[in-house]
Amino acid sequence: MAGARAAIRYAKALLSLATDKKAADAVNIDMKLIADTIAGNKELSDALQSPIVSSSVKKATLLDIFKNSNESTLSLIDTLNSNNRIDILGHVASKYIQLFDESKGIQVASVTTAVELSSDLKKKVLAKAKELTGKDVEVENIIDETILGGFILRIGDMQYNASIANQLNKLKQEFTLN
Repeated sequence: MAGARAAIRYAKALLSLATDKKAADAVNIDMKLIADTIAGNKELSDALQSPIVSSSVKKATLLDIFKNSNESTLSLIDTLNSNNRIDILGHVASKYIQLFDESKGIQVASVTTAVELSSDLKKKVLAKAKELTGKDVEVENIIDETILGGFILRIGDMQYNASIANQLNKLKQEFTLN
């Protein structure tokens, strides 16, 4: 991914600045909104990536959309625009959220299921993830009907795949090898 290293540097700098200003929590809320908005709006994402759209239009659009954001967030938008890096804003926001969670000792576990997790099952996943990591864990449920059933649990760089699709693929490989 182009700009990944730059996104991490900007996110670290923003976290440091926001922490110094005692605004890290408010900026985290802004970053979640920015990441979700850019990921969920193809037109905005395309406009930020487009070399045809002028940087002044990109900046004006972002400042209009996120006008109620924290001062540090608005400063980030201005800095990225000045450095011709506004196209990595979504990546910076995602990295900031990740760094913020790490600084608070929070681990994010993503659970991919074919259907929405029930509250009872979500509690069990939280307990197991906390047992595995020793940290507070937030669960992010991703729904992917192609796994057919079961679940895929990702915590950091660990992955446990208990999906039906995975089990079927293993069976298929066994039969084709014999």
